[in-house]
Amino acid sequence: MMRVCQLTGKKANNAFAVSHSHRRTKRLQHANLQDKKIWWAEGNSFVKLRISTKALKTLDSRGLSAMAKEAGIDLNQYKC
Repeated sequence: MMRVCQLTGKKANNAFAVSHSHRRTKRLQHANLQDKKIWWAEGNSFVKLRISTKALKTLDSRGLSAMAKEAGIDLNQYKC
């Protein structure tokens, strides 16, 4: 399973780990992903998604159905 947010599409970012001597080595900055069961009012059931914490915050203001429609996913596939 890829480390990608199912609603926003956030994924890992390429970066450098910089040591004290300023030697740089490549590393990944992963998105803060959480497995959550979210209540979907229109479907009258819970939906299990792997989403970032940023997406979890925006769910309060925009709503689950609106974000899923924008992401192009069918929430019926993720019912619990």
